Amino acid sequence: MSSSTAQTRTPQIVVMGVSGSGKSTVGSALAAAMGVPFIDGDSLHSPANIATMAAGTPLTDEDRWPWLAEVGRVLHASGQSGTGAVVACSALRRSYRDAILAVAPDAIFVHLTGDRDVLAQRMSGRSDHFMPTTLLDSQIDTLEPLAADEPAVQVDIDQSVAGIVENARRQITRALDARAR
Repeated sequence: MSSSTAQTRTPQIVVMGVSGSGKSTVGSALAAAMGVPFIDGDSLHSPANIATMAAGTPLTDEDRWPWLAEVGRVLHASGQSGTGAVVACSALRRSYRDAILAVAPDAIFVHLTGDRDVLAQRMSGRSDHFMPTTLLDSQIDTLEPLAADEPAVQVDIDQSVAGIVENARRQITRALDARAR
């Protein structure tokens, strides 16, 4: 197997979606199921970005570009080392996903989708997160649907975490197998 094929088979996964979709919970469980490290993309934000969001102010694209580049660097390094990784990152716009892919071209996005009411309910039940429920509509408005040419799978969150993980894992395995051919 060539090193390019080996890197393509090393899972470099971004679990994406709006706040409340379960990116961290699903990402962590997916990483465990795939035997790779999990990184919460929120931990890659600068202190200034965290303070901005905690104050209820949405980030600007200028705020996001360095963060997205860091997400890409972490994924790319995981592929180069052969460990792979799952990173939770909202990646709401195509340009954001493209920025990650520019640094980590072997990444695959797992888009967690769900009804707004389910998302709001999940967000309101969290006490340990800096993203207030008031920013949910901003995130929904920002979300750009996946395009057919993006390396991505979509999973509905209206099921158990185990069901979401199994569905995502199956789809990712198929995508990695297709790339290896």
